[in-house]
Amino acid sequence: MTPKSMSPKAAHLLDGRSKADWIRHRERGSMLLLRIMAFVSLRLGRHLSRIPLYGIAVYFFLFAPAARRQSRRYLRLALGREPRARDRFRQILSFATTIHDRVYLINERFDLFNITLDGEHWVRAQADSGRGALLMGAHMGSFEVMHCLGRRRRGISVAMAMYEENARKINAVLAAINPRVVPDIVSLGRIDAMLNIAQRLDRGAFVGVLADRTLGHEPVHPVTLLGERAYLPTGPMRAAAILRCPVFFMCGLYRGRNEYHVVFEQVADFSNAPAGTRNAAVHAAIERYAAVLDRYCRSDPYNWFNFHDFWQAHEGSPRA
Repeated sequence: MTPKSMSPKAAHLLDGRSKADWIRHRERGSMLLLRIMAFVSLRLGRHLSRIPLYGIAVYFFLFAPAARRQSRRYLRLALGREPRARDRFRQILSFATTIHDRVYLINERFDLFNITLDGEHWVRAQADSGRGALLMGAHMGSFEVMHCLGRRRRGISVAMAMYEENARKINAVLAAINPRVVPDIVSLGRIDAMLNIAQRLDRGAFVGVLADRTLGHEPVHPVTLLGERAYLPTGPMRAAAILRCPVFFMCGLYRGRNEYHVVFEQVADFSNAPAGTRNAAVHAAIERYAAVLDRYCRSDPYNWFNFHDFWQAHEGSPRA
């Protein structure tokens, strides 16, 4: 199936019909505060400008009860024990650190970090083929650190596909941190979203999408994550099947101090998948994605930044 012959239903595979709980909860903060943080951080340096992060982390640790409750539940599953206060604080501090480090990563100050890569051969081989792929991540670690890949290998282009409201927020954030940055973002929910993704893949670009949250009453597939039932959206993986492209799990894990570890792992390749086996292939790929996500939640538990009821029952969402 070519992008131009896609039905309207297929074009909306990456979109949701109603807002999920995590969308309705607006993130705290302001663009003015972000601009001040960027200005101060670039002038004081990473070491000194990290000091206020501890105060910010303490504030959220004390005054965000809903997030604190979900953090405790997640850490109990990931650690296999009752989390202590320092475990919960470390998770919040890791989140604050990855946000702060955006200032330097977006300004290409990669020299401040020790960044290691695992699975780079997957990306290199795919880039050499001349055809792009979908990079499926999660709300875990840092996405901005992925840009180091383009620095290591010139010519690799990475776009991001995201919910339209989030796209506006990301554009505002990037403008506040570095007005010279012009991000390549595909806004999901538009009739031409799939066509825009397909065009980038044909040009050899990689398109990133966060595939661990549903947008509302959309088809989901049940998986086991950290020993409990969770529901992942089928839209991103089904879109990959329609686009007949490979899928790589991606994650930029923060490991303390100035250490980041970027991982790529192939979870599916729909390049030659017969149309008649598409549903089974999509479900199998989602389960492989969940298994990889489970593994990194256990190995790097403080990188999980889903501070909402991730394991809630999706009674209103159809199974697919």
